[in-house]
Amino acid sequence: MIPGIIDCHSHIAAEAINEGSVSVSSMVNMEEVLDPDDIDIYRDLAGGVTSANILHGSANSIGGQTLVIKLRWGQPASKLPFEGAMPGIKFALGENPKRSNFSIPGQPRRYPATRMGVEETIRAAFSEARDYKKAWDDYNKRVAAGEKNLIPPRRDLKLEPLVEVLEGKRYVHSHCYREDEILMLLRVAKEFGFKVRPFQHVLEGYKVADELASAGVGASTFSDWWAYKVEAYDAIPSNAALMTRRGVIVSINSDDAEEATHLNQEAAKSMKYGSLSHDEALKLVTLNPAIQLGIDKRVGSIDVGKDADLAVYNHDPLSAYAVVQKTLIDGRVYFDREKDIANRAEIEKEKKALTEKLKQAEKKPEEKKAPEKKPEEKPKPPAPTPTPTAAQGAATQGGVR
Repeated sequence: MIPGIIDCHSHIAAEAINEGSVSVSSMVNMEEVLDPDDIDIYRDLAGGVTSANILHGSANSIGGQTLVIKLRWGQPASKLPFEGAMPGIKFALGENPKRSNFSIPGQPRRYPATRMGVEETIRAAFSEARDYKKAWDDYNKRVAAGEKNLIPPRRDLKLEPLVEVLEGKRYVHSHCYREDEILMLLRVAKEFGFKVRPFQHVLEGYKVADELASAGVGASTFSDWWAYKVEAYDAIPSNAALMTRRGVIVSINSDDAEEATHLNQEAAKSMKYGSLSHDEALKLVTLNPAIQLGIDKRVGSIDVGKDADLAVYNHDPLSAYAVVQKTLIDGRVYFDREKDIANRAEIEKEKKALTEKLKQAEKKPEEKKAPEKKPEEKPKPPAPTPTPTAAQGAATQGGVR
């Protein structure tokens, strides 16, 4: 038995994940499109996952608001959010937000179109947010001083989440790959006084591990994905282990519903690629992501007073032969393999019955067509009498030609 696995980068239970029309879409919110009926919730439970960080996509320099959920399968959308978890927001650096691979012929390219532009987009947005915050702070100060008939500043739903970032009330999760863009965002964050909670993907994190550790920034990465795009060419399978050794809090994430079903094995790879200990590897999918999401006081380890979010395996959870037997959230069993297997025959029976019912509904009896009525035949008008010619007239009068 281990603490429930926590996926720090997921897109399950989401109806839509990308608002790619503008470069700053901080006004949109993943909580508003949660899909509690997404079967991936149940499948990830079968892999021991109990909590997941639902992220906006990466088409924007500053994307939408993110949400931590518990995989309470069978509950309505309102019951999925992890109570008390800090809200977040998705940033993205590099190819995805500059959209060099997404040009539409005949249409002007969206700004930004370069890595420099991505940096400037983020800086400009926070410059606006800083001014917006000052306007509201001045207004609230004057109201507190007793001034009357004041007109409040105009609300800006795009800037309000960024003000929360400046005030430390919202975590930044930033998609990234290359070392230069990682250092760039660290500089911008320092300039405006906020912190990136974890960098996501961060495949070149091993190159700047000391800088990440010095800034107190986490890294949520893949186990051994590389070379699937140009930005990932310098990725290495020992990335997680190297950053861990330099003092960075590292987690292994899925970014994929199927990948999340075996995050225990993904974490185990760091024992081969980097020689992490058993407990260090296990922390990559339990305690470390809990720390990155600010929920470690409730989940991530088995301690008195914490939520009973647990995964029960039939072997060592880092073994390739380990299979989840039960997954519990808040002490309640949400996945039970024995019951799942026992119910499969009944589910298949119900599926066949529904399929047959659908086929029967599609087979409508052929309706007898009434004989077509032929249009009534109208009497033809009499043929016109031909006008006699002069010769015919003469013959009629007894003459000859």
